[in-house]
Formats: sequence, C-alpha cells, structure tokens
Amino acid sequence: MISITPTTLVLHRNPSFFFFFPSTTTRPNPSFPSFFTIRSSSASSSTSLQELEKEQGELRSELYASAPFPPIKSAKRVILVRHGQSTWNEEGRIQGSSDFSVLTKKGEAQAETSRQMLIDDSFDACFSSPLIRSKRTAEIIWGSRETELITDSDLREIDLYSFQGLLKHEGKAKFGPAFRQWQVDAANFNIDGHYPVRELWARARSCWTKILLHESRSVLVVAHNAVNQALVATAIGLGTEYFRILLQSNCGVSVLDFTPQPEGGSPFICLNRLNQTPNSPIAAGSSGGRKTSNRIILACHGYTQSNTEASTSEDLPMNMLGIIQSQKTAELLLDLKVSSIISSPKKACFETAMVISRVQEAADCLGADCVPRYVEMKQIEYLDVENILQQSDRGATEVSSLPPGWLNKYEDRITSAVWNQSEKAWQLLLGELSAESEPSKTVVVVGHPAIHIALMGHCLNLTKEWMGSFHLDAGSISVLDFPDGPSGRGVIRCINYTAHLGRWSIPITRSTVDDEEF
Repeated sequence: MISITPTTLVLHRNPSFFFFFPSTTTRPNPSFPSFFTIRSSSASSSTSLQELEKEQGELRSELYASAPFPPIKSAKRVILVRHGQSTWNEEGRIQGSSDFSVLTKKGEAQAETSRQMLIDDSFDACFSSPLIRSKRTAEIIWGSRETELITDSDLREIDLYSFQGLLKHEGKAKFGPAFRQWQVDAANFNIDGHYPVRELWARARSCWTKILLHESRSVLVVAHNAVNQALVATAIGLGTEYFRILLQSNCGVSVLDFTPQPEGGSPFICLNRLNQTPNSPIAAGSSGGRKTSNRIILACHGYTQSNTEASTSEDLPMNMLGIIQSQKTAELLLDLKVSSIISSPKKACFETAMVISRVQEAADCLGADCVPRYVEMKQIEYLDVENILQQSDRGATEVSSLPPGWLNKYEDRITSAVWNQSEKAWQLLLGELSAESEPSKTVVVVGHPAIHIALMGHCLNLTKEWMGSFHLDAGSISVLDFPDGPSGRGVIRCINYTAHLGRWSIPITRSTVDDEEF
C-alpha cells in the first residue's frame, strides 16, 4: 500500500494577478493558461488560503489566482467515484472526516455494481481516501488488478470538527445558527475557528497537482461526497459557493479529461460527465439535501445518418442506432411523469421528442402509471444553433463525433452568438417551469448539444468562457433540479449520463481525444 502525506497549497497574493469582483464570475481566457482562477469566498487563515477579510462585517466574494496546474505530456482522464452507502449515511449522521462508519450491504452492492461497470476499463493507477468506507469501495472496484492502491490523506472527507458524529437534529439543537449557516451558506460556515469548505477547496487543489504529476494516463480516484465536489469544481475553475451544486451520489462516477497544450502550461480541462450513478438519475430524492419538485432534463438526440453522404448543414434524421438510443432514453424517463417536451425543429431532435412523448402517453399500458399521461409538445428555434456554427471558419461539426472541449475551437463571435441565443432559450424554459398549472413539473428539452451546454452554464450562473468545460454524448441526458423553485438556484444532478444506453453507451475510460485508446 502506498500512502501520501498531506501537503500545503500556497495561494500567492501577487498584486499583478489579484482581483476583486463583487458580483460576477469570470474565467481566464484559454489563451492565457498560465494561471488557474477560481471564484471563491474569502479564504481561511487556518489553512494555506488567504487571511480572512471583512467588509461591513460580511465576508466578501473574491477571485483568487493560484499556481497553475502542472503541464502534462499526454492526454489524461481522471475518473472520480464516491464511496458506497455507509452506516452513518443510513443513519443520517454527520460523518465528515471521522472514520467510524463502514459500508452497509447496500453500499457493498453499489460498489460491486460500479466494479462491474468499470471491469473492462483500463486504469493505470488508483488513488483512494484512507477512510474505511472509501478504501473498501476502492478495493471492491479495483478487484484483482496488480497495481497497488495509493492512499492520500488529502482525499479524506471534509473536516467538520464538532459536527462530526452528530445526527442532523442534534446538530441543529446543539449549534443552532451555526448549523443553519452550514445548511444555507456553507462557504462561509465557521466552526471551532475553521472554515471547512474553504479548507476543502485548498486541499482538493493540492490533490490535483499530485494526480496530474503521476505517470499515468487513466486514473481512478475513490473518495467522498464533498471532496469529489471540490475536485470537480476546482478542476473547472469554480469556487466554494458551488458546494452542494454539483451532486455526488453514492458510487456516482464523474469523469474529467485533461488535454496538454502544444505550448505547455496548464492543460485544458473538460468535465466529460458528472455523477453517473448505479441507480437511475431521475429516481425520487433530494438535491443537495433538499427535496425538489421542479426539474429540467436535457436529452441529446441519438446518432444521425452519416454526414459522409451529405453536407453538415443538411437536416439529418437519426440512423438505427440513434433510434435505439432515443428509445432507451424514453424508457428511462418512463418512471417520471413528464409535463412537457420542448424540442428544436431539427429532424433528429423532433424524432427524439416524439419517441419520448409516445412512451409517456402509453405509461398506463406499460405499467408505469394507472392512467394515461398527457404530454404537451412544443418547438422553439432557439434550441438549434446549426446556422450559427455554419458561420464559423471551421464550419459545423457532426454531433456524433464531438471531442471534449470542442466548443473551445470556435471563434469568440460564434460562441458569443450561441451564448446569447441560449439566454433566450433559458428564459423560456424557466417560464415553462414556472407555469402554475402543476405544483410539480418536469420539462424535457431536446436541442443541439451546444445549446444544452450553454443552458447548463446559465443554470450555474457562468459565462460563455465555461462552455468548453463541459461535454455531451449522443443519447445522453443531463438533469437540472430546482429545489427552491424556478426562481431559485439550480442544482446539477448529473451531466452526460449514458448508463441507460447499455451496450450502446460509451465506455468510461475510452479516450475521445485524437481517437487514442487508453
């Protein structure tokens, strides 16, 4: 067993790259890769972060520039897995970085499901938290592979100090306002003189340096809910205010692609998928610990007929594989009552919408409901951007062959036009979700993947510079929950979920960079 001791991350307060933005989130231009930036609340002096600063008694939100990610020589894929259900998960007890809980039988089964899902995938190394629940999950997934597990203390769960071991109602009774702040403003939550979420973000950033410097091309990382959230967020440049926004379910899988830059420096980073779970991503449950009754599901159409026989500007229908993928998506959504389906008028999008609608309306015949369902169908032009992409010097790209970060290759004028059009689509979708006809509403959206990516950006309150940080495959779904209603902040339950496609899904460790195999 190989172990790694904790390291310290130092964020330099060099005036030449220290900025303050009171109300906006920005990301560096990809052409300036020397510094990795995150939007974050003021940092804790108890770790290596900046000293606390207050303005009129309130902590300010600032943008910090930290040391860049180390350069890499070849493409690297990192697969994050959260541990299976633990005994304290089951009890509703606050775990933090304590090490007293173990996997339940359900947790062992979840880990085994993940092992089966990843059994044919190629990994060069496995990093694991040293805590029992995570290490045991890693051992199950890693199976009989000969390479030793690497345990890293920095991958432990968030340190919650006096909260650890308490049932949630006990924490509320004992700590009152502090527990309330933990629930509603975790980034500024303080306990025992510590700011746990800020400490966690610094620790996650340190982990990335060690993972990227390891001589490997495909890395499995098995850790915990909060630390995996922090790993995803720090990789794509999001600060502590995104805690509980990018969900990590028990044994959920998230994938990040790191692509070297020709001139060296920090690699380009793309979130290939988020929270692909052993169970259905649309199962009833909570988002970030809160019940949700409003949901937007972004469904990508399946593969289309080959563009080798037609120009990329032609409106192509789905091929046989695409039809199968759309049927798989419709089957997955059968367990959910869909209120409306809004699609692009393009053939592949409309065909996918029709398949989902027909299956929904046959729910009673298929045993999924006791009465027929009525699904409202709509089409909006804002969900298609093919005409915008065609104006690029590189032209439009076939949807079925999009590599990670493909939107980064378009000119600024093109991504600006896509982003501006997506803003109109986003407002229409929020209006659809806000309609008072139903207290609980699920809207399915079928549009161009570039629009879907932009819609996720609007949900996260990002800017167009983030569009290259996300990836979607044909036939995938992404789920956006609104636990505080359509006017509240959205929570991302999953991105690019493809497990429902079965044998037609893309393997987790398959490289989509230059058609290379890991």
